Amino acid sequence: MAQKGVNLDQETFSCSICLDLLKDPVTIPCGHSYCMKCIQGFWDEEEKIHSCFQCRKTFTPRPVLVKNNTLANIMEQLKKTGLQAAPADHCYAGPEDVSCDFCSGRKLKAIKSCLICLASYCKKHLQPHLNEAAFKKHKLVEPSKNLQENICSIHDAVMKMFCRTDQKCICYLCSVDEHRGHDTVSAAAERTERQRDLEESQQQIQQRIQDREKEVKLLQQEVEAINHSADQTVKDSEKIFTQMIHLIQKTSCDVKQQIRSQQQTEVSGVKDLQEELEQEITELKRRDAELKQLSLTEDHSQFLLNYPSLPPLSESTHSSSINVRPLRYFEDVTAAVSELRDKLQDILREERTNISPTVTHVDVLLPEPEPKSRADFLRYLCQITLDPNTAHRRLLLSENRKVMFMEKAQSDSGPDRFIDSIQVLSRESLTGRCYWEVEWRGKYVNVAVTYKNISRTGDKSRFGFNDKSWALICSPDSFSYLHNSIKTSVSAPVSSRVGVYLDRRAGVLSFYSVSKIMTLLHRVQTTFTQPLHAGVRFYSVGDSAEFCNLR
Repeated sequence: MAQKGVNLDQETFSCSICLDLLKDPVTIPCGHSYCMKCIQGFWDEEEKIHSCFQCRKTFTPRPVLVKNNTLANIMEQLKKTGLQAAPADHCYAGPEDVSCDFCSGRKLKAIKSCLICLASYCKKHLQPHLNEAAFKKHKLVEPSKNLQENICSIHDAVMKMFCRTDQKCICYLCSVDEHRGHDTVSAAAERTERQRDLEESQQQIQQRIQDREKEVKLLQQEVEAINHSADQTVKDSEKIFTQMIHLIQKTSCDVKQQIRSQQQTEVSGVKDLQEELEQEITELKRRDAELKQLSLTEDHSQFLLNYPSLPPLSESTHSSSINVRPLRYFEDVTAAVSELRDKLQDILREERTNISPTVTHVDVLLPEPEPKSRADFLRYLCQITLDPNTAHRRLLLSENRKVMFMEKAQSDSGPDRFIDSIQVLSRESLTGRCYWEVEWRGKYVNVAVTYKNISRTGDKSRFGFNDKSWALICSPDSFSYLHNSIKTSVSAPVSSRVGVYLDRRAGVLSFYSVSKIMTLLHRVQTTFTQPLHAGVRFYSVGDSAEFCNLR
């Protein structure tokens, strides 16, 4: 009996708002008691009318709350005896919860709903469904407020059928009445079929989520790569510009030192001449004094006696007059430095024009479909020019776009020139998405894409015979693809023009036959790790190729 009394006390002395033991208890005019903080918060949410949380009796004006000392003392005593808050199964239903249909008075929160009984149950009232055999076949689901939607509004029966003709749930009486002759099945059978469709849709959604998460991850990596590349480029650029500034400063110091050295030499020469002239002036003044003294002699005999003893005036070592130039001593240096400044400005202006496109053209890896029509491909048109420094000596280049295999060597060798393979690379490094076309003539011509650091000598220097190059072999009879010495035949009509599409970031390289229509010859999906260049290779004298100017 004592334990039963404790349970009664637990419920009696619990706040119906927070469901915990009363704290700073207050009793409102209707007689119900609450935690002071709980009822104040409840009334704060009500703007004008203040009511009891349990009986909903209203009070005007808002009651002044005073702590109930009697209840407070009782609560202190209950805490000392170890009394705790109301047990977990006393979880009352809130406004958003599904309440038990069988609780009297204040209803508890339902934990299950029955699709057969169309009712919801708390833990206590659910026990018959769990223990009694009569309820074993009942379908228990998560608590639902929408059970009445399962009742037919016409026949007041549970809707266990589905009409596929009208696409709606019906009861059995509907299937033999209003829906007679319609395509009807049990709701369970329709659910099974739609469940399969649902699972397929879920799989597609999950796969798309995985794909999008992968793309998001790739884009995040792209952001990190862009930031890293930008930071490194800023660092490298600052270093290079600092070196350029130091070079200019050194040149300035050298010119300054040279001017000062020449200044010292010129001034020293002028001072030496000045000293000689001053010595001559002194001597002349001395002679002038002697002559003046002689001219003042009154004794004619004495004058004539002393006159012949005067030495004749010597010839001056300097011209009678010194031509002083206008103030233009080092102005030529100033002009030369000004000319250097103007040239440097022109170079910087030109190079900045070349640098700006490389800065603004940052190709981010965003999903974009591959081109389909030739017009789509031409959106990514890239004008290719050939690098004569890489051309084999027997290749003749013209207009930097045309090349022919000649019988005689055309030029000397260089460090970038191919020695053993009759081939040439483009000047341009291929970035982002690029498209170009090559018009070829001859017995065999390889249209290729390759890393710039491909070997310049030996068999491994040939396009297609290594892992650094990808080549399409063109002949009058057929096309074939060659990579890492593995040759793949291509079944397609032969044309004299080949289109090449490259998406470096996506790792896509495609070769097309270009005539009235574009025919895909071969497509490569890989990962490019180094800068790429276009190239062509020849086998026979007279073979030629031209990188088409499509603008």
